[in-house]
Amino acid sequence: MFATQAIDPADPVLGATVPMVRALADRVDEVAVLCDRAVAEALPDNCRVHVFGAPGRGARAARFERALAAELRPRPLAFVAHMIPLYALAAAPLVRPLGVPLVLWYTHWRAHTTLRAAAAVSTAIVSVDRRSFPFGSQKVHAIGHGIDVSELPPAPEPPPGDELRALALGRYSPAKGLDSVLRAVRLVRDRGLDARLELHGTASTPLEREHRAALERLRDELDLGDAVDLGDPVPHSELPQLFARSHVLVNNMRAGAPDKVVYEAAASCLPVLASNPVFDDLLPAELRFDRERPETLAERLQTLDRRRRPELRERVLARHSVDSWADGLLAAAR
Repeated sequence: MFATQAIDPADPVLGATVPMVRALADRVDEVAVLCDRAVAEALPDNCRVHVFGAPGRGARAARFERALAAELRPRPLAFVAHMIPLYALAAAPLVRPLGVPLVLWYTHWRAHTTLRAAAAVSTAIVSVDRRSFPFGSQKVHAIGHGIDVSELPPAPEPPPGDELRALALGRYSPAKGLDSVLRAVRLVRDRGLDARLELHGTASTPLEREHRAALERLRDELDLGDAVDLGDPVPHSELPQLFARSHVLVNNMRAGAPDKVVYEAAASCLPVLASNPVFDDLLPAELRFDRERPETLAERLQTLDRRRRPELRERVLARHSVDSWADGLLAAAR
């Protein structure tokens, strides 16, 4: 059983969940998926989808519990709560008395009361790295990220030219450190490098909308109007085209949350510059920078080798593929 927010290949944030479920379905007889909304035909035939979405929280909870109860006979191999600790809390009273392993997949820097309660009722916690779970627990299993490398072909070598095209993807959140990225672009342009930055992300909460507006003001203050494009989110299926026209992905997410897009870009052989220490198994020292010091990112941009990096793809295949993720999750459930 697999509980998640959405099954939708076109979702710019959650679209990558679909290949994770497919990988699990390849390894078991059936997968029962509980989700708020779904494009059910995106999953293989041995997946059964229950949509619990409803206008009110109480109605959603009731539909979730009914779907969960309906799938407990015969006894499932495990119940997996994907990124939402509340799913683990809601499922625990039904699955734990039956001896069903309850596995929480969580990778984020934020530790809150609900997460701590969910960790207490879970039999196992799986995350990219022990550092990508926000507090210590003997239940944590580091299994890598789940990247569907088959959807991310190696990007062709970029055309020659003086212009440096940098890409940043993700939510317009202060945690992404995008203000420092803009300042680094200003620094390298002042030093004569024609650097341009293309951003794409969601702004679905008041905080994210406010931060996007703040970035627009900062772009104007830094006189980067022609060099920085603050764009809207793009479907997951468009990532290969974005990677193909870029020289580098820049990621300045705060420590503790290893953004999936870093692994996706690496799987496409695109050079990646990142500040999060959790990427030390993926990126060599010359592709990492200090989060709070834009000048270190500027130095990396100036000295960047723009050629594609096939060794990054090999590291993703070895440690962060959707297949290794599914194997690791099932091993933790036993």
